[in-house]
Amino acid sequence: MSQTKTEKTATDERRTPFTDEELEYFRNLILEKRGAALEDIERMRLQLADAREQAENDTAYSFHMADAGTDAMEREKLYLMMARQQKYVGYLDRALDRIEFKTYGVCKVTGKAISRERLEAVPHTEISIEAKLQQNKR
Repeated sequence: MSQTKTEKTATDERRTPFTDEELEYFRNLILEKRGAALEDIERMRLQLADAREQAENDTAYSFHMADAGTDAMEREKLYLMMARQQKYVGYLDRALDRIEFKTYGVCKVTGKAISRERLEAVPHTEISIEAKLQQNKR
């Protein structure tokens, strides 16, 4: 007996252990963290623009090689921090998708509910503490 696609989706889909009110709480928590991360990214972009402008204004006589190296290292650090924040925003966006599809709070490894405390600490997580500990043992 084969299942139709809609039957398979309905039976195989893992549902959230949280109520709609709890999901709204997590949505707001995630949106707050997402907003802060986007502000950080914008702040870093402005710092990079300022650094580029300043580098263009420096002449060979007023700029030492050591200073150039330090400035390049600072720009590289900003690029890495921006990339990290952008990746974090992606994780938060995926968590918002899971809330929308009502699969938020279900461990993708064990299929069990992720504790509320863990989700409050790491609202974008897709795995439970149990699964994380298993991963760390490998």
